[in-house]
This record gives sequence, C-alpha cells and structure tokens, in this order.
Amino acid sequence: MLNLLFIQTIVMAVAASMWFGLAVLRKRNDVADMAWGLGFILTTAVVVLYKDAAISLRGWLMVLLVSVWGIRLAIHIGMRHRRKGEDVRYQNWRKAWGKHALLFAYCQVFLLQGLLVLIIAFPVTWTMMAPVTPFGMIDVIGMVLWLTGFLFEAIGDYQLRSFKKHPENRGQIIQSGLWKYSRHPNYFGEVLLWWGIYCISLETPGGWMTIIGPLMITYLILFVSGIPMLEKTYQGNPEYGRYAMRTSRFFPMPPKKGV
Repeated sequence: MLNLLFIQTIVMAVAASMWFGLAVLRKRNDVADMAWGLGFILTTAVVVLYKDAAISLRGWLMVLLVSVWGIRLAIHIGMRHRRKGEDVRYQNWRKAWGKHALLFAYCQVFLLQGLLVLIIAFPVTWTMMAPVTPFGMIDVIGMVLWLTGFLFEAIGDYQLRSFKKHPENRGQIIQSGLWKYSRHPNYFGEVLLWWGIYCISLETPGGWMTIIGPLMITYLILFVSGIPMLEKTYQGNPEYGRYAMRTSRFFPMPPKKGV
C-alpha cells in the first residue's frame, strides 16, 4: 500500500504541475476547479495499473462511482467557466499574493489540491486494493447514500445553472427547487456521496480506517473552501441575509415560516 501511495503522490504532483502550466498559459487559476473531479479518476486509474491481482467487483464499483461523479463535475465546471472570467476567489488570492502569486498558486492551489484528492480518495484506493469479500447490507446503504448525494449535487447544479441563464435573475438569489431547503444542496450532495463511498469501504478488512477521507471533505466544505468562502461573497446582501434566516445552511430542511 505504501508503494502505491508513493506512486499516486508522484502522479498527482505531475498532474498538478501540468494543470498549473495550463493555468499560467490561460492566466486563470480556476482551471483547478475542473481538475478536482478528474484528479479522483486519475487516482483510480493508478490503482488499476498498479495492482497485480484482479480487482474485486466492489473495487470496480468504486471506479464506476468515482468516474461518473468526476466526469459530470468536470463537464459542469467546464460549461460554467465558458465565456466567463476567472472566478473572483482566485482573483482575490492573486492580488493578496502579489509578486509571489505564481509560487503560491502552484503550492497552495495545485499541489495542495493533489494532496487533498489522495486523502479524500483513500477509501477508494483501500477498497480497490482489498481482497474479495461478499457484498452486504452496508454496501447497499453506501450505494443509496452515494446515489442520493449525486442527485442532490447534479440537480442542484442544474437548477442553479438554469436560474442564472435568465437575464431577469441577474444579481438575484435562487430560492426554488432544492435551494428552497438548503442554501448549498450541491455541497450537501458532495459530502453525502463521499460518506456513501466510505460505507462501501467498511465491508473490506480494515476499511474503517479510511474515515479520514469523508472527514476531510466534510471539513473542507463546511469550514474552509466551500460554504464559508462562498457565503463571504454575499456579505452585506440583504436579500441573501433574509434567505439565510429561513433556509438551512447545509442539511435540507423545510424553510422557517414567518421569516
């Protein structure tokens, strides 16, 4: 396993360097967003090429789940970035980094992202390397969680994209569909699907140890680069303030009445 993790680290470092080169050429660091989902597919590909013995059916299930999620996300982000300037978050970072912008972008955006991919994907790597064991009820629970999370993320992204297509919604806050019950249904979906993947890994010997994966993505989205960073852009927006008062921050719940 240590040899595999070392190889994955080298491959992800090379991939991060290539994405960084593309970012420099295009003068926009938000290409890292598209690299996010594809990075997970790359880690599974490394395992497929590395493992001598046959991969179990559960391992191939992991490949399928990660590939479906990663490809959809990459396509969605690619369409979102088309005909748009660089994401304001990356613009602000570039200004803050000043003359050291290239170095910080390489280390803090691209290399760090590669490391996070390896950590979050650890349940996938572990399961693909594990010996064959029978499918059980926890596998079923995991697949239900993954599918629920995937639908929340995909439908939430679609509803938001459709909302923003209409010129009359420019500057407005989406408050319909899944967004009526959660301010971040897509983030909720991403966290949930990774907990589903962790559940599937629990059916392998020692799979419980891979909990660092779902814990990491949950921490990032709830406290670091997900919800906090996005909601910071709405500070001082009275409409968003009212929306936030009646709508759950993360877990989908009925909106509060009378707010």
